Amino acid sequence: MTITGLIASVPAAARDYLQCVPFARAESGVEIRGNAKTWWSQAAGTYQRGEEPRKGAVMAFAGTRGMPLGHVAVVKKVVSDREILIDHANWSPINGRRGQIERNVRVVDVSDAGDWSMVRVWYAPIGDLGLRANPVQGFIYSDGAPGAPNQAPSFKAPVWAQNDWKPGNGLEVVAASLGQ
Repeated sequence: MTITGLIASVPAAARDYLQCVPFARAESGVEIRGNAKTWWSQAAGTYQRGEEPRKGAVMAFAGTRGMPLGHVAVVKKVVSDREILIDHANWSPINGRRGQIERNVRVVDVSDAGDWSMVRVWYAPIGDLGLRANPVQGFIYSDGAPGAPNQAPSFKAPVWAQNDWKPGNGLEVVAASLGQ
């Protein structure tokens, strides 16, 4: 009974507040865990990394005083050599709440070298690009590094989101997956 109550409540709680890391992992297929600021170094040797934004790549923001855990987002579209659109979670408070998903968010490269090392990101509360420039470590490409031991997996929906799942069917798998 307790497990059933937990299962019923967790998805609702997850919809109410979502961190950037599980969102980026699910959207991109890049299987990295831990704080966003560590993704860049963790990707070395497992995923290709670079300075060029590509559709599906994870944009890895560095940790700063204002953003100590860093941030990760997924590139959805390259608009020009200095502008992209991203999808991400937990950036702008929307209707007074953090942890929201934002899609097709404008990001502009403001680095002097045009190398995507510093960007400004759309911030919903002001209806414009944010006032702060944010340092970016680079882009992690979801297709993995050539010869890497762990190629990027394709995203598989949680067991309870699959079409053939029925309550009580594989309950132990659902309970185990909640800890991920």
